[in-house]
Amino acid sequence: MSQDTLSQVLRSIRLRGAVFYHVEGNDRWVSESPPARAIAALIMPGIEHVMAYHVLTQGSCWTMVVGQAPVQLQAGDVVMFPHGDRHVIASEPGLRGEVDMRPYGLPRPEQLPFFASQRGAALSMSRLDPASDRHGATLVCGFFGCDAHPFNPLLASLPQLLHVPAGQADDDDWIAHFIRFALSESTLKRPGGEALLERLSETMFVALVRRYLDDLPEGPPTWLAGLNDRYVGRALALLHARPAEAWTIDRLADHVGLSRSSLHERFARFTGHAPMHYLAKWRMQVAAGLLRHSSAPVASIALEVGYESESAFSRAFRREVGQPPAAWRRQRARLGAGAA
Repeated sequence: MSQDTLSQVLRSIRLRGAVFYHVEGNDRWVSESPPARAIAALIMPGIEHVMAYHVLTQGSCWTMVVGQAPVQLQAGDVVMFPHGDRHVIASEPGLRGEVDMRPYGLPRPEQLPFFASQRGAALSMSRLDPASDRHGATLVCGFFGCDAHPFNPLLASLPQLLHVPAGQADDDDWIAHFIRFALSESTLKRPGGEALLERLSETMFVALVRRYLDDLPEGPPTWLAGLNDRYVGRALALLHARPAEAWTIDRLADHVGLSRSSLHERFARFTGHAPMHYLAKWRMQVAAGLLRHSSAPVASIALEVGYESESAFSRAFRREVGQPPAAWRRQRARLGAGAA
């Protein structure tokens, strides 16, 4: 396919990565994390949606979304919680802990990551001793942030818990490199290491999603599954690449090679939206990015996303977002200034 729809979406939703903790679990231990929405403002100010991830660098442990079945992790495994659910990491299945909000409110060290030692349910913060003989489980833990609004078609396609075992794909070499680098930065904290870890973690998110896409489980059709569908994938590529065009269901069907009714049914089954409704939502996502990152007049942005008049665009934006474009832009500018 000539257009990389997933990359376009990832750029549009402002994916951000951060590595905050190097965690060592000793003896019989458990750590229970709060829902991401409870800590988002503390760890990634100005970011709408936060997803925790954990990379097991040594030993083994168990994890679960609270209320669901536990999953065992082995060294080299990565687990992510795309919907920001409350979850548990522990030395054995079935253990529960108390949510401890203290680590999220700690002053940042001069350079991330923090080091945390978990013994039982007690958490202590200190500096990693590279000479110590560690026998427990060790993890690199961090967060991904992104926009959830106006339109993020990717999030709904991901499971509550995304587990990527080690040793199952070509991406494992760079995942191993990430682990080595994260462990090194926990002790040496070299100049530029924090920024590099952030970029590497963003790359890890893309690789995790790609791995999930390559091996989608059986289940209801999703937006991600639609990317792999011959017809829906082509339709999505066209709409994402050329959102300002005067698309109709007939024109889109002609480009894709299906009848109007067949495209409508197939597209809605994978994405949950009729093609033209999906286009309207994607246009608002593109417009939101232009409003946030440019000083272009609203009238110019309206034309850039396929509306012939500023008033028509403003009505559509308000219907989708709940605010007129100019008011939304001012609000986001204030939030951005506050985060800075």
